[in-house]
Amino acid sequence: MANMPAAEVELNEILVAQLLREQHPDLAHLPIHTLANGWDNSVFRLGKDLLIRLPRREIAAQLILNEQQYLGQIAQLSSLKLPVPLRLGRPSATFPWAWSITPWFDGEPAIRSAPSEHGGLATQLAEFINAIHRPAPPNAPRNPVRGVPLRQRDPAFRERVTPGRFERYQEIMTCWQHALRVPEWQAEPFWLHGDLHSANILISEGQIAAIIDFGDMGCGDPAIDLAAGWMLFEKTDRERFRDLLKPQIIDDLELWQRARAWALNLATVMLTQSDDSAEFLALGEHTLAAVLDES
Repeated sequence: MANMPAAEVELNEILVAQLLREQHPDLAHLPIHTLANGWDNSVFRLGKDLLIRLPRREIAAQLILNEQQYLGQIAQLSSLKLPVPLRLGRPSATFPWAWSITPWFDGEPAIRSAPSEHGGLATQLAEFINAIHRPAPPNAPRNPVRGVPLRQRDPAFRERVTPGRFERYQEIMTCWQHALRVPEWQAEPFWLHGDLHSANILISEGQIAAIIDFGDMGCGDPAIDLAAGWMLFEKTDRERFRDLLKPQIIDDLELWQRARAWALNLATVMLTQSDDSAEFLALGEHTLAAVLDES
């Protein structure tokens, strides 16, 4: 197994303070607190109302730019709070990539609560997906690893999934190989969140407070976002979530078969690259069981 990808630059509160002094001096007096280091970005709280996102790796630099350019378009489609950048940071001698200052949203990531507690989120999540899943404009970004045909992820999947790593190897491969035979998405590419798992859904008092981290946003096959059904819910709530979606989505059996395969794919990523994150290991275990135990 392995840990999350290592940062390629050292990110800390001292660096963030220097960037603020250089580019947003009117905010430089606000206190800075380290919040989290994700696979692609580091996040710092700035004062009470703001948050700073900086890429940890060069591969994530374009993802920040995508958020800066396109997230406002998606936010116009949804009634939920989304972290549309309020201010932009530019590459400089201090830090080589673009970065963002976004709103701070109160709430706890859903990954910190059990899937059995998430039933009350089904309606809002379905409404969010119904709102954003519509044809994207021709200039919308394409993510090379999300919303693409499953066959494009097959080499990485087979390299990652081996008998020595997974006790249920044969079940995993049977499910995956079946999904590869499912016809690909043929309609126009839809807007996608691209990384709609429980760490990117904030909840407060049993409701969705905000949906965050649009770094993997883009356009393509909406099956990638529907994989949230296996990552977030138990079976009964997943079925209710599905029933709340648009009729053309509910009735598209091939779309749901690909969504299940995307959930399987993401589960295997979490289980092989999250040794330093108990939360993501638990999410991977839940998702894998939800996929394989589904009749």
